[in-house]
Amino acid sequence: MMNNKQNFEIIEFTEDLKNHIKTLNYEWLEKYFRIEKTDIANLSNPKENIIDAGGFIYYAKLNNKIVGTVSLLKKTNAIFELGKMAVTENAKGYGIGTKLLEHALKIAKQKQLEKLILYSNTKLETAINMYKKYGFIETELEIRLYERANIKMEKQL
Repeated sequence: MMNNKQNFEIIEFTEDLKNHIKTLNYEWLEKYFRIEKTDIANLSNPKENIIDAGGFIYYAKLNNKIVGTVSLLKKTNAIFELGKMAVTENAKGYGIGTKLLEHALKIAKQKQLEKLILYSNTKLETAINMYKKYGFIETELEIRLYERANIKMEKQL
């Protein structure tokens, strides 16, 4: 966990930070899976493919460095996908993923969304356990949006 001397904040997407979502997500995708076509499209043009489509992108900033990200991708007016969540390897262990998830849940409630969904892979046990801890439950995995996804979870808000 973070100590009091560390400066941590969650900030909104700005155009000058656009490459961070790509860098952070490519890091874990290359480590565990592979980068898919949908990843390239969404992460190369986050403003057009996420923000302009009605979604949101947030960054975790630790000691003035961007170390994590999370997005809410619009599916319908009431349902958003929690996605593009990543924390850089050298910032793991500080609880940043948890803080990003809590922030996304807070925003979802403020926006009065009905449900959040997410797609993941069961080999990412730490992430799956965190989602369960925050009330996400496994649901039927319909069409595969991502080749790597073998689990879909949702949370009613």
